[in-house]
Amino acid sequence: MLILALSVCLAQEPATCKVVQLPFFAEHVPASECTRYGEPEARRWLEKHPGWTLRRSACVASSSPEGAA
Repeated sequence: MLILALSVCLAQEPATCKVVQLPFFAEHVPASECTRYGEPEARRWLEKHPGWTLRRSACVASSSPEGAA
């Protein structure tokens, strides 16, 4: 499983940033295409969190096995 990691910052306080990790289940999408296919997910997150701006995004391998709590 891949994780779509979004680096986001507060619009009113650009120095206040955090990383948001969104699970990205894409069995038929190569890792090299994850960011492109993850763009709609990033847009949805930003629509739900209007006070934040996207600084960058990246796809990373999940560090925990699937199904782990």
